[in-house]
Amino acid sequence: MNIRTIAVVLLTAVAGVAGAAPGKDDFLAMRDAYRARDQVRLDLLLPRLRGHVLEPYAAFWQLRNQLDAADAAAVRAFLAEYKDSFIADRMRADWLKRLGREQQWSLFDAERDALVEVDTEIVCYTLQSRVRTDAGAVREAKPLWLNERATPESCAPLFAMLAASGQLNAQEIWGRVRMLLALGQISAAVRAADYLPAAQVLNAKALTAISQNPAAHLARPFDAASKAARESVMFAAYRLARTSPQQAAMHWANLESRFAAEERAFVWGHIGLHGALAHHPDALTWYARAGAMNDHQLEWRARAALRAGDWKTLIAAVDAMVKEHNDAPWRYWKARALRATGNEAEALALLKPLSQEFNFYGQLALEDLGGKVSTPPSGYTPSAAEVQTKRQHPGIRRALALYGLGMRFEGNREWHFAIRNFDDRQLLAAAEVARRQGDLPDRVINTAERTVAQHDFWLRYYAPYREALRPHAAHHQLDEAWVLGLIRQESRFMPGVRSSAGAMGLMQLMPGTAKWVANRMGLKNWRWSDVTDVDTNISLGTYYLRHVYDILDGSPVLASAAYNAGPGRARRWRPDRVMESAAWAETIPFNETRHYVKLVMANASYYAHLFTQQLQSLKGRIGEVGPARDEKPLGDTP
Repeated sequence: MNIRTIAVVLLTAVAGVAGAAPGKDDFLAMRDAYRARDQVRLDLLLPRLRGHVLEPYAAFWQLRNQLDAADAAAVRAFLAEYKDSFIADRMRADWLKRLGREQQWSLFDAERDALVEVDTEIVCYTLQSRVRTDAGAVREAKPLWLNERATPESCAPLFAMLAASGQLNAQEIWGRVRMLLALGQISAAVRAADYLPAAQVLNAKALTAISQNPAAHLARPFDAASKAARESVMFAAYRLARTSPQQAAMHWANLESRFAAEERAFVWGHIGLHGALAHHPDALTWYARAGAMNDHQLEWRARAALRAGDWKTLIAAVDAMVKEHNDAPWRYWKARALRATGNEAEALALLKPLSQEFNFYGQLALEDLGGKVSTPPSGYTPSAAEVQTKRQHPGIRRALALYGLGMRFEGNREWHFAIRNFDDRQLLAAAEVARRQGDLPDRVINTAERTVAQHDFWLRYYAPYREALRPHAAHHQLDEAWVLGLIRQESRFMPGVRSSAGAMGLMQLMPGTAKWVANRMGLKNWRWSDVTDVDTNISLGTYYLRHVYDILDGSPVLASAAYNAGPGRARRWRPDRVMESAAWAETIPFNETRHYVKLVMANASYYAHLFTQQLQSLKGRIGEVGPARDEKPLGDTP
């Protein structure tokens, strides 16, 4: 027995004599020891957590801290003891990555198929293993090369094999380089260019300088015979388009004659994209000069066409999409375009199935077919026994324990893993567990909205703070259903939740906004720590919502956009002509705000029907958006 083992035995014995019951303190101490990489303390504490509901986490920390040196028997023993758990799947993933790095392919192959949550790093290690016996497997890495994002190091050997075997030609290599440069990923682009001949090398320092001042680079002479020089100028053009598409278009119109047709079209595609994002009236003209485009560019061509009322161009853009054409927005807008161009039968073929979906575009499609928005009757109510069975599910028990310790991130991962294969009835029983728990409204909603055929909209559109909200909504003359729809999207009714940007509470108030509202309301002794108090948060949030509603012509759609992105942006995004709010919402340039507005308004329709049992009109609720009727100053609005 070595000295370390003796020490652990003695410390364990002392702990046993002390007689403290294992629980929260031991678990949190073990978590701290894991973070500090204190293996002696991990070994000491693990025996005290045997039999605890969170024992798998304790065992994970004890083994994960020494995974690089652990033998296969120890890891497999852990995986067997805690099988079918999130933490075992995470251990298997970490072990597989170690095995891949060390090229222990026999062990890797034996464990790979049991992994549930697979990421790109594992995919590339899997292909590396397969290539040993099937050289043709390297072809499966090509879609990763063409994917619009940086890839992990495990993919690099596969890309090298593709290039060495001639399966990546120069055009495909430059294609990835361009794509990464367009995304601003200069380092990844330079690494991709390493597969090109030395004469075509890219300089990371020069590219960084271009990204900082693209207009200056476009004004300089360049060697049009050099591929690298041409690509650098192209990079400058679409980099400039991010901030000034019109200026980029002017520069490119003067330079494009020195470029190949494919290069000219590529740059026009990016200028068109950024023109559409900026709602520039020439965006469609620039797009018309583009060549092959990816789905992101095509989506924005469709949005520019929607904003301009150009139905034929919208149909062409949607039809050219590879994947996104099946998404609800494009099925809906293509149907509208088909109707506008006299193709009623094709339009109905899209609208009818879409009208059965519970989302913003499902509601619009239903109204286009002459219906009104309602919530479906509850298809199933779990029994007390079924709820209790789900409460005893090992994964849900672990999630509840983690929530009890304030480890919400870990609890959410455990919950999500536990319910991943639940059917509708099991999902509703799990949602009811969360509801009865009392402090998990986000799990109630997120679990209930996963059902496919049997639904309970009282759980899906849970509203635990409705009584607290009602007097504030009435005081500010705000539609209660709209405010609840906004809170559902902001915080899922979690009063203590904090966003990555620093917003807090049910209505997710930023510090500056909360302080501004508190001053406007004349609140004395206001403290930021008060913001998580339910009544205080709702009071401040509804005041601010009414404020943006008033300065934006009483439009709930504009006010929702302003609440999320700020009133200045919402005002800048207004069209120069009256257009239906659904079309305007689809052309909001911020992804988060665009999704947010549509979700908030769809939520409001469902809440309104639940509370009144009266059929709802989403189109009536959202109305139209146009130029400001009476431009009101923003003043010091945050």
